[in-house]
Amino acid sequence: MFMGGGPDPDTISLASVTAVTTNVSNKRSKPDIKMEPSSGRPVDYQVSVTVIEARQLVGLNMDPMVCVEIGEDKKYTSMKESTNCPYYNEYFVFDFHVPPDVMFDKILKLSVIHSKNLLRSGTLVGSFKLDVGTIYSQPEHQFYHKWALLSDPDDISAGCKGYVKCDVAVVAKGDTIKTPHKANESDEDDIEGNLLLPEGVPAERQWARYYLKIYRAEGLPRMNTSIMANVKKAFIGENKDLVDPYVQVQFAGQKGKSSVQKSCYEPIWNEQLVFTEMFPPLCRRMKIQIRDSDKVNDVAIGTHFLDLRNISNDGDKGFLPTLGPAWVNMYGSTRTYTLMDEYQELNEGLGEGVSFRARLLISLGVEILDPSSPDITNSTEVQLEGVPNISETATGKVEEFFLFGSFLEATMIDRKIGDKPINFEVTIGYYGNEIDGLARPKTKRKKGGGDGDEEETDLIHNSSEEEMDDDEDLTSVATTPPMKPVITDRNYFHLPYFERKPCIYIKSWWQDQRRRLYNANIIDNIADKLEDGLNDVQEIIKTEKTYPERRLRGVLEELSQGCRSLYLIDSLVCQLKRRCENIGQQAKAMRSQVKKSTVRDKIKLAHNFLTKLRFLADEPQHSVPDVFIWMIGNGKRIAYARVPSKDILYSSTEEETGKDCGKVKTIFLRIPGKKGFGPAGWTVQSKIEIYLWLGLNRQRKDYLSGLPNGFEENKLSKGPGLPCSPPISLTYMMKQIFQLRVHMYQARSLFAADSTGLSDPFARVFYSTQSQVTEILAETLCPTWDQLLVFENVELFGEATELRDDPPIIVIEIYDQDTVGKADFMGRTFAKPVVKMADEHYGPPRFPPQLEYYQIYRGNCSAGEMLAAFELLQIGPNGKADLPPIDGPTDMDRGPILPVPLGIRPVLSKYRIEVLFWGLRDLKRVNLAQVDRPRVDIECAGKGIQSALIPNYKKNPNFSTLVKWFEVDLPENELLHPPLNIRVVDCRAFGRYTLVGSNAVTSLRKFIYRATDKQDDDKDGKGKKRKRKKGDEIEEEELDESMLDWWSKYFASIETLTEVSNRKTINASIIFVFSNKVYPKELESEFDNFEDWLHSFNLFRGKGGDDDDQNVTDEDRIVGKFKGSMCMYKVSDDMSRDMSFDSNMGMFQNIPHNDPINVLVRIYVIRATDLHPADINGKADPYIAIRLGKTEIKDKENYISKQLNPLFGKSFDVEATFPMDSTLTVSIYDWDLVGTDDLIGETKIDLENRFYSKHRATCGITSNYAIHGYNVWRDPMKPTQILAKLCKDGKLDGPHYGPEGRVKVENRVFMAPTEIEDENGLKKKTDEHLALTVLKHWEEIPRVGCKLVPEHVETRPLLHPDKPGIEQGRIEMWVDLFPKDMTAPGPALDIAPRKPKKFELRVIVWNTDEVVLEDDDIFTGEKSSDIFVRGWLKGQQEDKQDTDVHYHSITGEGNFNWRFVYPFDYLMAEEKIVISKKESMFAWDETEYKIPARLNLQVWDADHFSADDFLGAIELDLNRFPRGAKTAKQCTIEMVTNEGEMPMVSIFKQKRIKGWWPFVARNEEDEFELTGKVEAELHLLTGEEAERSPVGEGRNEPEPLEKPNRPDTSLLWFLTPFKAIKNLVCNQYKWLAIKIVTALLLLVMLALFLYSMPGYMVKKMLGV
Repeated sequence: MFMGGGPDPDTISLASVTAVTTNVSNKRSKPDIKMEPSSGRPVDYQVSVTVIEARQLVGLNMDPMVCVEIGEDKKYTSMKESTNCPYYNEYFVFDFHVPPDVMFDKILKLSVIHSKNLLRSGTLVGSFKLDVGTIYSQPEHQFYHKWALLSDPDDISAGCKGYVKCDVAVVAKGDTIKTPHKANESDEDDIEGNLLLPEGVPAERQWARYYLKIYRAEGLPRMNTSIMANVKKAFIGENKDLVDPYVQVQFAGQKGKSSVQKSCYEPIWNEQLVFTEMFPPLCRRMKIQIRDSDKVNDVAIGTHFLDLRNISNDGDKGFLPTLGPAWVNMYGSTRTYTLMDEYQELNEGLGEGVSFRARLLISLGVEILDPSSPDITNSTEVQLEGVPNISETATGKVEEFFLFGSFLEATMIDRKIGDKPINFEVTIGYYGNEIDGLARPKTKRKKGGGDGDEEETDLIHNSSEEEMDDDEDLTSVATTPPMKPVITDRNYFHLPYFERKPCIYIKSWWQDQRRRLYNANIIDNIADKLEDGLNDVQEIIKTEKTYPERRLRGVLEELSQGCRSLYLIDSLVCQLKRRCENIGQQAKAMRSQVKKSTVRDKIKLAHNFLTKLRFLADEPQHSVPDVFIWMIGNGKRIAYARVPSKDILYSSTEEETGKDCGKVKTIFLRIPGKKGFGPAGWTVQSKIEIYLWLGLNRQRKDYLSGLPNGFEENKLSKGPGLPCSPPISLTYMMKQIFQLRVHMYQARSLFAADSTGLSDPFARVFYSTQSQVTEILAETLCPTWDQLLVFENVELFGEATELRDDPPIIVIEIYDQDTVGKADFMGRTFAKPVVKMADEHYGPPRFPPQLEYYQIYRGNCSAGEMLAAFELLQIGPNGKADLPPIDGPTDMDRGPILPVPLGIRPVLSKYRIEVLFWGLRDLKRVNLAQVDRPRVDIECAGKGIQSALIPNYKKNPNFSTLVKWFEVDLPENELLHPPLNIRVVDCRAFGRYTLVGSNAVTSLRKFIYRATDKQDDDKDGKGKKRKRKKGDEIEEEELDESMLDWWSKYFASIETLTEVSNRKTINASIIFVFSNKVYPKELESEFDNFEDWLHSFNLFRGKGGDDDDQNVTDEDRIVGKFKGSMCMYKVSDDMSRDMSFDSNMGMFQNIPHNDPINVLVRIYVIRATDLHPADINGKADPYIAIRLGKTEIKDKENYISKQLNPLFGKSFDVEATFPMDSTLTVSIYDWDLVGTDDLIGETKIDLENRFYSKHRATCGITSNYAIHGYNVWRDPMKPTQILAKLCKDGKLDGPHYGPEGRVKVENRVFMAPTEIEDENGLKKKTDEHLALTVLKHWEEIPRVGCKLVPEHVETRPLLHPDKPGIEQGRIEMWVDLFPKDMTAPGPALDIAPRKPKKFELRVIVWNTDEVVLEDDDIFTGEKSSDIFVRGWLKGQQEDKQDTDVHYHSITGEGNFNWRFVYPFDYLMAEEKIVISKKESMFAWDETEYKIPARLNLQVWDADHFSADDFLGAIELDLNRFPRGAKTAKQCTIEMVTNEGEMPMVSIFKQKRIKGWWPFVARNEEDEFELTGKVEAELHLLTGEEAERSPVGEGRNEPEPLEKPNRPDTSLLWFLTPFKAIKNLVCNQYKWLAIKIVTALLLLVMLALFLYSMPGYMVKKMLGV
C-alpha cells in the first residue's frame, strides 16, 4: 500500500482512468427524510418449507416423521415406517402478519421424531435451528435442495444424527421467488457439499457455550409515583421501591432468566446465564430484557438486541463473539409511570424507543467445547450460575459529560396543539428528566437534578484534571421555558423566538468509551462520503449526464484513500482497522475495472461496501445513551426526536467528531409509538433548528464556537464570582437577511385524492417562519404551476460559510383542495436552496439554478415527483438593488402570479404527437351504470385531442378511427417532458359526461420516434454465411423412438430427465432435437409484455390507497385498460417519406385492422407447483377452471386428490372473438365435498397483445420440423408460408431458396438440411427446414428482425385477490392461438400424464450367512438365531413379505429358497413408483403418492413370546445399486459404506441379477457394522411378461422352489435327550444341580425326622 512517495500506478492519466472526485449533480439539494418510522409496522410474510427426504438417521428400524416449527406454529409430515432414509416430499406454508424485526427473530426448527402416535409423543432423534432472518438474507431469500444437519440438543457429544433435505423460502409482500431448476440429482446427493448453511459458515460446526454475565442495572424508571405507592405506604408505613426486576434472555429458541431482585431500582445480580448452541450460530440476535416480576402483570421494562455479527469477526485473524463488560442502554416508552402504558410494545423492542428506560451492565463470552472432555454436561438446558462482583473501573473511567443545546427556531407546529403553551425537554439517559429529578443514583456519582439541591461527592474534589472547579453547583437546565405559538398559516404555528434563542445544558456522568464512538464516527464519515458519491453517480445516470464512470472511479478512489487514512489513528480496535483496509484494497482494485459498460454492476458492488461500512460503524458498546428531544404541550408529551449520541460527540480531531456536533441541524419531531403509523404520522408535529454539542466537561471551552456569530449570552443570575455557567438563552444582535425564490414548475404522478381518481393539487412551501401557496389546478395528477414564489426578508441565523454550504431545509407540502372541508395532504418533499451570498456573482456554473426532480413522499411511500428550483439570495448593504432582476415572460394574463423566469424555465420546441387509438378493455361499471359510449381524451401540456366515440362498447370496444395527431410545445430536454394524460369519459344522454378512469404516462421517452439510418442494413457485412455444421445432425438410430413422447421432451428441457442420466450421449441428443424452451416466468416478461407496437394503459379511478390500509392497492383502483400507442417527434420540414406511406396512419404503418376476429384458443396446462394448502390437512384437491369472455370451463370431475404439486397434462379448446374476449383467466380451485370450492390462485393472460405482436406469440416455433410423431408441427401455416408472409410484411427481399440447402433473405444466407422422413420412413425433399432456420434466427435480420416466440412452456405465478403480491403457487402452461379465417389446426397434442407402467419384481432369497447370533439356547447353551428375512418395496404396510423361519442357526447360515413377488406401477421418466391409497379410514378417495424405487431387505431373529429382534438391513435403489458379490467371502460392508467406488447396476437394464449383499446395522457408536449377508436373486418383468409366466409366492406353485436342505440340528434336543440333559446338568446348570440335590437330601432327612419323631417320643416317655 502506498503511503505517498512514488506515484500511484492508478493515477497515470489516460482518458480511460479519469476520476472525478467532486460532486457533479446537485444531489446535496435533496435531503432524504422519512417521516414515518418503518420498523414497527406489520407486514405480510409467507414461509414455505418443503421437506423432501431424510438420510442417515441414527437409530434402528425407526418410524420417523419430521416436525417443522416456526415460533409457536408446528406442522408434521406423515410417518414413514421402518426406515432410516424416509422420503416425504411434503410442502408446508406458514403465514404471518408481523413487523420485520419480529419475523426475522423467529426461529425455524426442523426436528425428526421417532415413532410418535396418538398415545405417545415420540422420541426426538435430532433437530436443526436457524432464524428466519438468515433465510431472508440469502440470495433469492431461499435455500433450495439443501441438507440440514441434525444434532441432539440433549446429547451434544453425540455428533450428527442424520440429515433432512429441504427447501426453505421466506417471501415478504412483493418479493418474487425464482425457483432454480436443478440439473442432475447426483450433485445433491453430495450431502456435505450441500448443507443448509449460509455462505461462509463452515460445514463442521462445533458446540459452544455462550456465557452472558449480568452484573447490575441502573436508571430503571420510577414506578412509585402512582396512587398504588401511596396506598402501600399507608399500609406498610414505608416507601419501598416498587419494582422487582429480573433479566430474561432469549437466544436460539431458548429462554433463560436471572433471579428476581425484590423492590429495587438499582438491582445487582452478579449472575451468568450459560447457553449451549452450535457455533457459528444460525440465530443472529440475542434478546435481553429487563422485566418487572409481578403475579398479575409481568411487563418488560426495556429490551436490547445483541447482534452477534457485530461483536465477532470471522476472518483469519478474527475473534469469537465478545462483548464488554459494557453498559448497554435500553430504550422504550416514556419514563412516566401509568397503569396502562400505551407504548408498552416499545419496551418489548418493537419500533423505535422514545425514551431511555434503563442501562444494564453485561458481558458476553463464547467458549468452543471439546466434546471429548469428560466434565461436559451433555444437555443444552440454560444454566444460571453466580459470578464475582466486577470492579467499578472495568467498564472505563467515569467522566463528567456536558451536553449543550440551543433552539434557534421551532416552526411547523401542528395546529391541533398550537393553542397551548409549548416547551421542549432534552434528556440524556436519566439525566434531565423532570420525573427523575429527585432520585440520585446510589453509586459514587453526582447527579444534576432539576431542582438544584446537590451533594458534594469525592469524585469531583479529588479529580486531578484542570477542571473548572467553580461550577460544581451548576444546575442542569433541561427544558426551555413554555411559550405560546404564533400562527404561520392555516395548518401550522411557530414559536416566536426571534432574537432570543433558549438554551439547555445538562451535566451527566458516564463511563468514558469515547474512543469507540470516535472510531464509529470515522467510519461513518467514510461511509457518508461514499453514499454521497454513489447518489451522485446515480443522479448522473438518471439525468443522462456524461461520464458516470469517471465519477464512480473518483468515489472509489476517495473510499480507498479514506480507508487507508485510518493509519493515522492509534487504533484501539485493530479489527476495525483491518476490515476497513480490506474494503479499501477491494475498492482500489475495483476502481481500475470501472468501464462505461459496467457502471451499473459496479455501483451495486459499491453499495455492498457501503452496507459493510455502515455495519462496521454500528458500535455495540457505546456507553453514552442517545439524546431525546421532547416537545411538551400543556404538560403532555406530544412528539419526540432521537439523536444518536455519537453524532453530536465532540473530539479535538475533526475526523472523529460526530457529524452534527457543533452544527445547526434541522430535526423533525414525530409522534411516538404506533400512533405514528399511517396518516397521523405524516403531518409534521414540529420542525426545529437546533444546535447540539456533547463532550467532556473539561473540553467544554469552545462548545459555542459552531453557533452563528453575533450573539450575547444570558446566564442565570447567580451573584458575582461564578463566571462560567453556560447561558440559558442567547440574544442575537446581528442577523442575515435573505430573499428566497422558489421556482415551482410542475409535478407528476401525484396521489389520487378524490374519488374520480384525480386531484386538485396546490403546493405550500415553508421556509423559516413563512409560508406561501401556489395556485390550485383542477382535476389533474400532473399540474404545471409554472410559478415563482418570492419570500421576502427571510431572517436566518447562522455562520455565513455554513449557511452557504448547508442552508436550512425548505419543506414543500402538496395538498388537494376540496370544495368543502379542509385540504387533504398528498405528500411532502424537502429541498435545500442554492445560496448566493451578497459578495458573490450571479452567474454560471451555480446560477441560475437548474430545474430538478424531487421525490415526493407520503409516509414512506413515494407519491410522485416535483420539478422545481430553489435559490436563496443574501440581501447585502445596498438592499434589493443588487439582486438579479425577476424577468418574467410578457403575458400578464395571470394577474399577480409570477411565472418561472426565462433563465430557469426550460427551452421549448414544437413536437407532434400521434396517437394510435385501438380500443378499450375490461371497463367496470361507473356509479352502478354500465359504460356504453366511451371516448378517450388525450392531453399533454395544455393541448389535446379526442378519439372517435365508440357507439356500442358491448358490441365492439374498438375505435373506428385509428390514428389522430396534435402539436404541442415541449421542453428540448427530454427529462423535463410533462406527462401525457389519458382520460376515458362515458357520454351519457343529454350531453352529460362521466369520467370513467384516467392514466398519466409519466415518461414519453419510449414513444419518441428517432429516424433510423438507412445504411445499417448492410452494416453487418454482405452475404454473411451462417453455417450449420453437418456433424450436428443426430443419427436417429440411437434414439428409441417408441419410448419418447412429449414428456421426454419436457423433462429433457427442464433437465430432470434422469431416465437417461447414464446414457449422457442420448440425453444430449434428445435436448438437441426436441428442445422445448421452459421459461421460469411469464412469457410477457421475456418479450417485454408483447407491447412492441400495441401498449396497454391501465385506467385508474377512486382514491389512492393509504399506507395504513395497504390492501387498497393500485390493482383495486383499476377500472379498465386503454389499448393504443403514441409516437412523438419534433416537427421539421424535411420529413422523409416512403413511397408506400399511408398519410392517414402517420407513423403507424403496416399495422393490422382492428375489426373483430374469431380465434380458436388452445390452452395446455401441464402442472402446478407449490400450491398454497387449502384444506385442514395441509393439502389441497386442485382442479383447473378456465374463463374467457362468456365461456367458462370447470374441470371439476378430474380433481387431483390431496396434492400440492398436481400433474394435470390437459388441453382445452375455447373459441373467442377479439376484441370482446381478450383476457384469459386460468384458475386453480380446491375441490371440497361439502360447501363451495375455494380459489387457490389464478393468473390472467392478455391474449390480444399476444395475437397481434410481431414476436408471433400465436403458436411457438418448434426447433425442428417434423410431420408425424409427438414432435409434429402444430401451426396450420408451414415454416415456408410464415417466412414468406414475414418477408412480405417487412418489405424484405426474399426468401430465395437456393441449391444445396441454402436460403437467402435480405442478403443473409442460412443453411439447413433439405430432406424429411414421412410416417413410412420415406425421404422427401423439402424447404421447410431452411425456412425454419431463418425463423429461428429472425432477430438477426436487419430493420424488421425480432425474436420469434419458440415452442415453450411458461411458468406463471398464481395470485389470490385477497392476498395481493404473495404467490400462491405456480402453473406451467402454454397457449396457442389460431385465427378461424385460416386453415384449421390439427388435433391438440397429447400431453396426458404418463401412465405408470406395470412391473413385477421377483426376489428369491436363497441363503443367508454370517448373521449375528442373538439368542443363547436354553438347552444347549450355544449362541444361535432363528433367522427369517423380511422384504418390501413400497412401504411396510402395503406389501411386506416374510420368509419362513430357519430355526436355531448356530453358524449364522440360513437356507430359505423363498420367493417374494412385488407387483408395482413405475414411471420410467421420473424413476418413481406410483401408489394410490387412502390416507386414512375416513378419506373420501385415494391419494396418489410417488416414491423412489427402493427394495428393502431386513434380517430378523424370530422370538415366540417376545417381539422379534431386528438384526440388520440393506436398501437397494433399483436404479443404481452395487452389483452383488459372487461369493459370501467377497461380500463386505464396503458395498454399503463405500458405494461411490462400487460398480453400480440398474435392475431396469439388467433385468436379472444374482449375488450376495451385506446386511448392516448401527452399533452404539453410531457406526455401521456388518450383521449378516444374504444371497438373493432379483428378476424384473413387465406386467405382460409376468402374466405370461406366473410364479407362486414362497415355495408355492407355479414354478415351485425346492425345499431348503436345513441341517436337522434345529430340533436336536428332541432326538438326543440324554445329550441335551447332560449339557444342561453338566455344563450350564452344574452348580444349580448340586445345590438342588443337596437341598433335596436335607428336605428328605427333615421329613423323616418329623415323621418318626412323635412315635419315638411316645416310646421314650412310656419307656416301652
